[in-house]
Amino acid sequence: MTGTDGSGTVPASAFASLPGAVVPELDAGVLPLVPLHYGDPFREQRELEAGRAIVDASDLGIVALVGDDRLQLLHALTSQDLAHLAPGESAETLVLDPQGRVEYAVRVVDDGETSWLIVDPGLAAPLAVFFDRMRFMLRVEVSDRSLEFAVVASAAEVPGLPVAAPTGVPLTWSDPWSAVVAGGWQYAEGAHPGVDRTWLESIVRRDALHEVAALVRSGSIGVAGSLAAEALRIAAWRPRQALDADERTIPHELDWLRTAVHLEKGCYRGQETVAKVHNLGRPPRRVVMLHLDGSDAVLPPHGAEITAEKDGEPREVGRVTSSAIHYDLGPIALAVVKRAVPIDVALSVRVGDDAVAASQQAIVPPGAGATADVPRLPRLGRG
Repeated sequence: MTGTDGSGTVPASAFASLPGAVVPELDAGVLPLVPLHYGDPFREQRELEAGRAIVDASDLGIVALVGDDRLQLLHALTSQDLAHLAPGESAETLVLDPQGRVEYAVRVVDDGETSWLIVDPGLAAPLAVFFDRMRFMLRVEVSDRSLEFAVVASAAEVPGLPVAAPTGVPLTWSDPWSAVVAGGWQYAEGAHPGVDRTWLESIVRRDALHEVAALVRSGSIGVAGSLAAEALRIAAWRPRQALDADERTIPHELDWLRTAVHLEKGCYRGQETVAKVHNLGRPPRRVVMLHLDGSDAVLPPHGAEITAEKDGEPREVGRVTSSAIHYDLGPIALAVVKRAVPIDVALSVRVGDDAVAASQQAIVPPGAGATADVPRLPRLGRG
């Protein structure tokens, strides 16, 4: 299976011809890269946040599970309680390895006949292979549908958007990040910016993307680039597998127990690690928000080294995972640092030969975990 048009090249995004579209050079991926912006990233952030713009997210992958046992398969293999997922209901779940490390972060919406899974670019094919190998005698058919369907994202429902609905149930995934889901747990303390996040990922037929772009040309809806979407995501402390996770990530480090893990469900791969770290241990790393010095107008790339002074020498304490310039907060980043890094320590981020000063805002605090030692607080529901 390939994503080319037969000529050996990846077709351009349907949004690439919109006025002002700035698209990165095509890489060797299966699906087209999406526009970064359309000339004014800050305005695009505001329009997107207000629900007046859409984002081309057609680089995301889509896997379909069809059959009477599809939810049983998902429930058995992943971290979320999905056994009774209702048609049209959205969920987030994780596929973990036996040591509890994140292999796939999956958005799920079911239409009563098919479970539609949305994943970050490049992950649909291996995820489909994984589920196909694990279905054994279950009545489930697995397929990568990324070449037939695509995702359009927004912060509000968009009139006229041709959302796919094969069974009459619109295939729109609603991000649960605005609240701690039933069975979940939040390590972040105090006010959480995620409570204000609304985010919808609507599945449309890929051949209908030109129709979606026509809505923008007609003025029916505005458009924003991927940079705007990333800035809003980072400001909401929302983790994304493609950028914020690596081969060592466990869910606790990114506060992913908030929406993607059900702590009271039965056995699944990696559950022992999830339970031990949450109840008895501490995650070895933790995610933080960095507020960056913007005086040099330098934004650190993914993987940039973070250092702190110790005994007069800079020591590496973590890495930047995502960064953006937010229209209100300025230069910000998500980063994963060692658990023991003090919250009030001065940090520097290496960008080439420069060192950018950064202040740390704890998302997962140093004391996260070991909940068996503290009073158990009531968890929030779906709100």
